[in-house]
Parts: sequence; C-alpha cells; structure tokens
Amino acid sequence: MNKTVLEMSALELGKSLRQGAIGVEEATGIYINRIREIEPRLHAFLHMDEDKVYTRVREVEEGIANGKYTGALAGVPVAIKDNICTKGLRTTCGSKMLEDFIPGYQAEVINRLEAAGMIVLGKTNMDEFAMGSTTETSAFGVTRNPWNEEYVPGGSSGGSCVAVASGEAPLALGSDTGGSIRQPASHCGVVGLKPTYGRVSRYGLVAYASSMDQIGPIGRNVADCKALYEVIAGYDVKDSTSYMEAALKQESVGCEKKALRIAVPKNYLYSPSKADTARADGEVSAAIEQAAKLFEQNGAKVDYISMPMTEYAAQAYYVIACAEASSNLARFDGVKYGYRSREAQNLHEMYRRSRTEGFGAEVKKRILVGAYALSEGYYDAYYLKALKAKALIKAEFDKVFEEYDCILAPVAPTTAPRLGESLIEPLKMYQGDAYTVAVNLAGLPAISVPCALSEKGLPIGLQLIANSFEEEKLFAVAAEYEALRGVMPTAMEQKGRC
Repeated sequence: MNKTVLEMSALELGKSLRQGAIGVEEATGIYINRIREIEPRLHAFLHMDEDKVYTRVREVEEGIANGKYTGALAGVPVAIKDNICTKGLRTTCGSKMLEDFIPGYQAEVINRLEAAGMIVLGKTNMDEFAMGSTTETSAFGVTRNPWNEEYVPGGSSGGSCVAVASGEAPLALGSDTGGSIRQPASHCGVVGLKPTYGRVSRYGLVAYASSMDQIGPIGRNVADCKALYEVIAGYDVKDSTSYMEAALKQESVGCEKKALRIAVPKNYLYSPSKADTARADGEVSAAIEQAAKLFEQNGAKVDYISMPMTEYAAQAYYVIACAEASSNLARFDGVKYGYRSREAQNLHEMYRRSRTEGFGAEVKKRILVGAYALSEGYYDAYYLKALKAKALIKAEFDKVFEEYDCILAPVAPTTAPRLGESLIEPLKMYQGDAYTVAVNLAGLPAISVPCALSEKGLPIGLQLIANSFEEEKLFAVAAEYEALRGVMPTAMEQKGRC
C-alpha cells in the first residue's frame, strides 16, 4: 500500500520529491493543512509566514529541477525552535522580552538547511529562553502532548518534538542545554540527538548557558535524525567553539552487534546512593532493562556499572547554567532591543521595569540563582565547586568509555507528567533532569530513542551516550536497537489523539 505524505519518513519524502512522484508545493501544502487542523489543540507553533514558505517552495522546486538541490532532504519541510534566529521571521525564545524581535541575520544551521534545499515551515513553541522541562513557561501558552493532551510534551524543545510526533513536520531542530531535545523526544515518542559540544554551530542560537548549549535534530526515526544531523553538522568560522574537521561523510546506518560493549549505570535505575536523588520509576526501569536484554540476546556485552559522580550532575548543572544565564541575559535591559517598559520615569527604573515585566517567573528565578552563585563571597562555595564537579563527571565518563562503546540509560525518571504538576513542584522537575544534564556537562553526544509505552499509553525513551565526536557510532547503535525493537505505534496512529 502506498504511503501518504504524512506517513512517509523524511528520507522517503525526499526521494519522492526528487523523483517527481510528488511536488514540493503539494507536500508542503499537506503539512501546512495539517498544522491548521491540529494547532488549536496542540499549540506547537508560534510563528509562520505562509507567503514566505511558498516563495521558498518555488525556489526549491526550480532548484531540484535544474540540479541545484540533489541532497536526500531537498524539498523536505522542517520546523525550527524559536531560539534559533531566522532572518525576517520573528524569534521570540518564548518570551515577552523578545515578542517583536525580527533578526536581521540568521543562524548558521538555517543557512545549511537552505543550502540543502529544505523548507522552513515556521518557529516552534518552547520554555522561555529554554528554561524549563515542560514547555509550560512560554509567555505564549503551553504546548500539549499529542499522545494525551492533558500531559506535557517535555521541554524546552517541546514544540519541535510535538510538531514531529503529531505529523505537523517530518523533521525539526531543537536545542539541548541539559536534555531539552532528548527529554521531550522521549515524552513524545520521537528520536532526538544532542550532538557533541562544538559539532554543530551555535552561531545564531540565543544563548542560555553557552558552555553547554547545542543545536540538534529531531525526527521520527534514527535514519531521518541522522540525515538532518549531517546537513547541520560541521565547522563554522563564526563559532569559536566549533570543532574544526573535514566535512562529514554520509555513511550507512549499521552496527556490528557482536562487538558492541554497553554499560548500564545501575544507580540510574534502582540503587542510588542518596535518598533524594531522582531514580527511574518501575515502568521506566523495566523498559531500560528490557532494552539491555535485547542487546544482550543479540550478541552485545552488557554490564551494569556504578557512576557515582553523576548523582551530583543536577546540582552542578543548575549552578553553572544559572550563572551563565545571569550573564547572557544581562543584555536584555530595555535599551538596545527587546521589550522596554512604558511606565519607567528614569533610566534605572527602565532597567528594573523592563526586566521585571519582560521576563517570566522561571527565568527570573534562574537569573537570581546565577547572580547569587557568582557574587563575591559565594563564587568559591558554589560556582567554583560546581566546575570541579563538572570535571570529575567528565573524568568518570572518560573512564567508562575506555572499556565500553556506549552507555544505555533512561532519559527521564518518569513518563510525561500532567500539565501543571511540574510547576507546582519545581524541585522535583529539576531533579528529573538528573539523567540528561551530565551529558551536557561532559560535552558528549547522546540520543533518545522510543523503547516502550507505559500503562497510560505514554511513550518511554531510552538514552544512548557515546564518547565525544562518536556520533556515527551512536547512530549505528541506535539504528541497531530500532531494528531489534521493531515497529512502535506513533502519536498519529492513536485513536482520539491526532
């Protein structure tokens, strides 16, 4: 049976477009109609300019016809998280502070998408300035999980993951500072990659915590995610942290499973050394253990190991991330650009009112924590100690990768919570990042892949972590698991959902 456009993977759609089996305008129109149909319920998108989209469609159609665009994703639509600058299209970071900001330049990743012949559909909702784990802190309303609209999609890249899961876009870009691609990908049942720090240009990404921010791809399967990664990855002279190497080669996804050595951190699952450390609940632990058994049954060597330093990851992460956020967000003062209060009577009052009115509660909370951690008398006690913990966590990962190819772990300790639950218990929400933030502290690549459904019918994702710059190995292991796991249901297939 022939697949419809919405049922096609991104690579399948790209092939059909190149072969002329379907037109770029027709395929893009199908996705735009899908967005119109379900956006009132899910609210994954913040901004779209259909006139610009169709102008771009005509450019791409001509480019495919004359041989300008020949890549695997030429003509394929993509959704963009709203903290990635797009020239001429609003970039708000989900904040009142940037409600009317239209960049005069665009991110390097957008340049690369356009060079590959891809079509930007629009900008997706997110937690304000990427600060949150539920996409509920956006100044422009919450985004809902397509599997069950009473639940959050995760965050901060919730809008991008919902767009892919619900069939509003075949691919999307998000950003990951402490799990903001992997966690919503897990909650929405899609694949999301956090690349090695420096592998993808951060030029044009509005900064949250500059030492950990990383743009990454989101797709319905591993192959789609890999294809988008290969479009955006590579050295960029405009980003001083960009890794300089030759252009990445496209390689087939595959893995020699018998040679595979996998480590499973047992303290992530069921034996944390501290009572207040987040742990995976029963369904999540069972899903990860089942995935480990599946690898083992197919020839992999699987060992349960201890990684005690990772239990301090969440504490170290929030000190460092908040400190960097307090510095990065100091630029939003009502003077140069962004929101400016109309009630101020003098310069000092303008600064105070603009930031008070322009930032939401979660952002202000993190700015205050960061400013405190960097203040005189507390720098050594908090920020410097967090940096030392970061170094120890990186050393622990390095030791594991001396013996193992990759680490298998949960993405989050639970499935998606109900709307409103996390904002009532913010400490619990922060502790829920325990399994993802260590990867950002260490600058490692990690991927979230769907592995099971809970009794409530909500997705559970597993996380695979590899050593720095070993994305190819990571994709190979993820694709191997995907093949062993077999077909999983999608949000679009769920009755009464999308």
